[in-house]
Amino acid sequence: MELFNKITEENFILFAAKHYYNPRCIEAEEFFEDIQRIKYIKRLLNRYNTNGELMDRLILNHLIVLFNCFGYEAGIRMLAHKLNISYWPALKPFLVFLKAITNDEFVEIGMDKTVIEALRKI
Repeated sequence: MELFNKITEENFILFAAKHYYNPRCIEAEEFFEDIQRIKYIKRLLNRYNTNGELMDRLILNHLIVLFNCFGYEAGIRMLAHKLNISYWPALKPFLVFLKAITNDEFVEIGMDKTVIEALRKI
């Protein structure tokens, strides 16, 4: 059985380390700062779900850095593990916008129309 068929809290850091690519990283602290971006994304999506405040460019920036460090596939798996399903309707348009996924992936998850409109203005 493959170690990373299913990401758990026990193997999450190992999974992230296996897929991490940052040639300028010289300390473990930088690795953990890059993982921390998932928490920032979660916080920003929670703020949007709670009071409608969408910080679209900040979310995009965190996603871009996350995908640059971990790649699309690993980054999406990490997001799927750490983010509750309630965040995905707002997250999915960002992933489509960045071409991390296509429209026909995650079809069971709808896309938030406010987020789509905000991304179209960029």
